[in-house]
Amino acid sequence: MDRPRRSPRGRTRGTDRTTAPAPGSVGSPALSARARFLAVDSYRAEREWTRYEGTPQRDLFRVLRERFLDRHAIDAPWVLDAGSGPGRFTGRLGGPRSRRVALDVSSKMLERLEAHWTDAIGAPKRPDLVRGDLASSPFPPGRFGEVAVLGNLVGFAGSDGPAVLGSAAALVSPEGTLVVEVVPGSGERSRYLGRLPARVVGRLLRSPVRALVPRVEREGFVEEPKRRSEEGGFLRAGPSDLGRWLGPVGWSAVETMAVAPVLGTDAERIAATRADPKAWEHLLDLEEEVGRRTERWDRAAAVLVALRRTRLRAQH
Repeated sequence: MDRPRRSPRGRTRGTDRTTAPAPGSVGSPALSARARFLAVDSYRAEREWTRYEGTPQRDLFRVLRERFLDRHAIDAPWVLDAGSGPGRFTGRLGGPRSRRVALDVSSKMLERLEAHWTDAIGAPKRPDLVRGDLASSPFPPGRFGEVAVLGNLVGFAGSDGPAVLGSAAALVSPEGTLVVEVVPGSGERSRYLGRLPARVVGRLLRSPVRALVPRVEREGFVEEPKRRSEEGGFLRAGPSDLGRWLGPVGWSAVETMAVAPVLGTDAERIAATRADPKAWEHLLDLEEEVGRRTERWDRAAAVLVALRRTRLRAQH
């Protein structure tokens, strides 16, 4: 497979010809979001990296995403992390023979990715860094066996979210996989586990997951308070929206999972569970089991969806 082409909107390890609009000149929510990302400084780029480490709650959010990506990794010649940020999950894409490409509009994000990358024995090869915009992709259609659109990129695109997602889908090879993260709601947590003391939750989660699921579902879930309106016209979207946008062009979901609907916002009980390796493993399994249930998707603070093209029967 050929090396991805350079373009005026995406130069490997370089800068593009696009500059951030002057303050007050941004006319649409999508451009406003893009301007903010172009203006990211080193501190905010580093903060984006560290938001998935340092506390048990952040560990939970990170590990659930890593496990999902591992399940859907394609050992293709080329894979793409679209809107990679500082590359927290770039290394989870693809397989041993894959060449990874990190695409982001922010040069600071790409600099942090390069700084954090580990060239250890057995680690994935350092990715190609391309500064560019997914909305006007510098790559030809069908180039990548796997494309990931994580970090709420669709939401930050505002009203252009469906078009950005369409651009990502067009980059996936016919047998490839598209992984998307969307934000339908404000999140929720288990009412049953929330009424138990943290130390009790830690012990309880040593029980088999099949015994815990009925208890959790019987008492239902508490919805998290609505957050203030996202800056710049953030687009809330769920799996049903992905179906409307991508279904007509032949895509279907192979796995959909709300991220951490059981304890995702309960830092105290997550910490009590993290201290016990067996309980922690059971919590991860429980979060995945409950997160795959359709009724958990609409209020989730994050949903991961892996999609593939539907095979069409030949016409006779």
